[in-house]
Amino acid sequence: MTASVHPDELKRMRTALGRFATGVTIVTCRDADGQSRGLTVNSFTSVSLDPPLVLWSLRSNSASLGVFENASHFAVNVLSEDQVEVSRHFASQMPDKFSMGHWVDGLGGAPVLAGAAAVFECETHKSLEAGDHRLLLGRVCAFRDHGLAALVFQGGHYRLLGEVL
Repeated sequence: MTASVHPDELKRMRTALGRFATGVTIVTCRDADGQSRGLTVNSFTSVSLDPPLVLWSLRSNSASLGVFENASHFAVNVLSEDQVEVSRHFASQMPDKFSMGHWVDGLGGAPVLAGAAAVFECETHKSLEAGDHRLLLGRVCAFRDHGLAALVFQGGHYRLLGEVL
C-alpha cells in the first residue's frame, strides 16, 4: 500500500523538508550529439565507499532525464561558497548554461567546473524509479577535493557554512 500526501499538506511538507540543509551541485554530462548538458542539483549523496557509488535524483518529467540516463558518464561538481551565481545560472532556463564558469572535459567528456569545492567523475551505474523522480547512481572513477567550503542550500536560500563547532 502506498501512502500519499494530501494536496493541502504538500506545501507544508516541502517547507519541513527544506529544514534539512544540503550541498549544491551542478551535474553535467555530454548528450548523444556531444553537447554539454548540466543542471543544478541538491539531491546528491554518497551511497557506498566499496564500490564507490554516489546518487542524485531528477524529476521523472524533466526534459534532461533521457540525456542523463543515456550518458555513459556524468560529473558531480560540488559548488564552493563563491559559486552562487553559477548555481542560479544553471537552475535557470538560460540557453547557454556553460557560458558561465570555466569548464574542462572530464571522463566521458562530462564537463568539470574549475573552482568547485570537490568533483566526482562517474560512470553511469544505474537508474531507478522512485515516485515522481528517478534515482541516478554513478560509480566514482575519479575525484578531486579542493579543500574549499561548500555552498549550502536550506529553507529555500543559499547559505554559507559559517562556524565549525
